[in-house]
Amino acid sequence: MTSSSHAIADVERDTGLSKDTLRVWERRYGFPNPTRDAVGERRYDDAQVLRLRHLRRLLDAGFRAGQIVPLPLDALLALQAEPTTGANDPPTRSGRPVVVTSLREPPPHVAPWMALLRQHDARGLRTAMEQYLLTHGLARLVRDGITPVNVMVGQSWLEGQLAIFEEHLYSEVVQQVLRQALAQLGAARPAAPPRILLTTVPGESHSLGLLMAECMMALEGCETLALGVQTPLTEIVSAAHACRADVVALGFSAALNPRDVRAALTQLRRQLPPERVLWTGGQCQALMGNDRGRGGLRMEGHWHMARLDDIPLGVARWRSGDQQLEAPVGEHQT
Repeated sequence: MTSSSHAIADVERDTGLSKDTLRVWERRYGFPNPTRDAVGERRYDDAQVLRLRHLRRLLDAGFRAGQIVPLPLDALLALQAEPTTGANDPPTRSGRPVVVTSLREPPPHVAPWMALLRQHDARGLRTAMEQYLLTHGLARLVRDGITPVNVMVGQSWLEGQLAIFEEHLYSEVVQQVLRQALAQLGAARPAAPPRILLTTVPGESHSLGLLMAECMMALEGCETLALGVQTPLTEIVSAAHACRADVVALGFSAALNPRDVRAALTQLRRQLPPERVLWTGGQCQALMGNDRGRGGLRMEGHWHMARLDDIPLGVARWRSGDQQLEAPVGEHQT
């Protein structure tokens, strides 16, 4: 077994694309095209993993699988090289959304934090984040400190400049700092409604965005109850009832099939009582309105918050008694 041969579970963790997605693409598009080992298990080489990373990046930007999976790597790179547009800007001449592949002007702290990460200096990186927290506060740490570094880490990983373990090291340091800040915030002042239950549905393993959202909710004085990731739907319903949650908040990335996202949310909305609001966050196609050109999912009692800055507005709406109104998807996105 060579170092360039990857099991399907490793590819899933590396790219964020589920095993089911990889198998469906293999049947439908002929890519990826893994070899088989002695016991018949799929094995993927480095070139396929790199191409899958770029595909994931384009999916996050709103491209459909049918548009991009059959394309060779150079075509994927060309798509990412197109001029960037904002969410509300006209499309480029290709008529398709484009990918923001890098920060236009990274804030001054990004380069030193990235250098600490590349030196594997977890203590130094944690100290830098804690100093930023003391100087600027938790809201700015989440929004202005961590968010641009997330972008840089993702881009460096995509280009092969960061190893998987380095990305995991970064995520662990961020989680340590944010969890400590949450604990201190909770001890400093009593929580107020709404009581918010946070988790992800099965198949969604991304937790960092959920933790960042929890910080923004706690800053609004909300009581938060975090279950971690990949909670079965029936358990989400049971937990919401047992914990008397006012809001069920779910994080989504582009890793999940839009059809599965819609099915999960429809099932949860049907099983939750009307007074229990369903909040979603993230850049999932099914929620952002990029899935096959259709609008994002809309249902009564469901609000989608595309950005962290949408959370204070969502809390204010809930406290004003506006629990039942459907929130326009992407209304506040820039």
